[in-house]
Amino acid sequence: ESKIYMDYNATTPVDPEVVRVVTDALTEAWGNPSSNYLPGLKARDIIYHSRDTIARMVGGKAADIIFTSGGTEANNLVFHTAVEHFRKSKNSAEGGTNSKQLNGSGSLPHIIISNVEHDSIKLTAKHLLKEGKADVTFVPVSKVTARVEVEDVIAAIRPTTSLVSIMLANNETGIIMPIKNICQRVREVNKQRAASAPKILLHTDAAQAIGKIRVDAHELGVDYITIVGHKFYGPRIGALFVNDPGTTTPVYPLFFGGGQECNFRPGYDMVYCVMGFHAAELVSSNLAEYEAHFLDIRCYLEQKLLVSPVSAL
Repeated sequence: ESKIYMDYNATTPVDPEVVRVVTDALTEAWGNPSSNYLPGLKARDIIYHSRDTIARMVGGKAADIIFTSGGTEANNLVFHTAVEHFRKSKNSAEGGTNSKQLNGSGSLPHIIISNVEHDSIKLTAKHLLKEGKADVTFVPVSKVTARVEVEDVIAAIRPTTSLVSIMLANNETGIIMPIKNICQRVREVNKQRAASAPKILLHTDAAQAIGKIRVDAHELGVDYITIVGHKFYGPRIGALFVNDPGTTTPVYPLFFGGGQECNFRPGYDMVYCVMGFHAAELVSSNLAEYEAHFLDIRCYLEQKLLVSPVSAL
């Protein structure tokens, strides 16, 4: 009996070509990537190649990619960074004010998200709010367009705003958010801010967009992009694009260890999972074909539902 799988927004099957390269990595690149003998060097080369492949998929360079366990960790890393960046900026501006003084009125970082974000964004924001570590504004989407409106985001900005995080595409409605326009407006705000005010960081969770539409970090104007392998025919692994991490854009690690990922995300890379980001190469090579296919099947489904909504279901 043939089955039709229709939950690709939740997860995609792993592409056979990705299965092949992952299997090869398990048998041939088992070495420690930090070691200088042959198996380690092979593992290191695989990691670099995967990093470069992912970077090119989103219009960045290899040094911009930080591997994570998944999208949830990548999103948490961004929020943790925003809070830390605000704290350090305040300390610097106020000449070393201690953390106890920073707990006063107006001293908390302010974060803006939409009310339709993935739980790894929404619940992280709610946790920071509950613990008194950040103020959060949940911008509702428009009842007309189902999008976050640019003016609503700009109106929510405060002097203490340190992060704007809006998903690129919604997993339930398919709506594409106006990230480029939001980023353009926020960057204008950043230029007009007082020197003592922290830079507003810009993040988009692109888990549902990559592999379906073109995603280019510099065209969008974001500082961070969350990338999730199992949404585009890869294994369950994540990555975070950061525009020049540690220089142009801050990154503060969630934990500490052996120095992997330039100390931004320590812990030995799972080479076989990283190799699964070969799926990014498939995206880069076949995106036009993917887009055309998605458009065709979406239009087909809509037409069938309009003609006979009950029988079509």
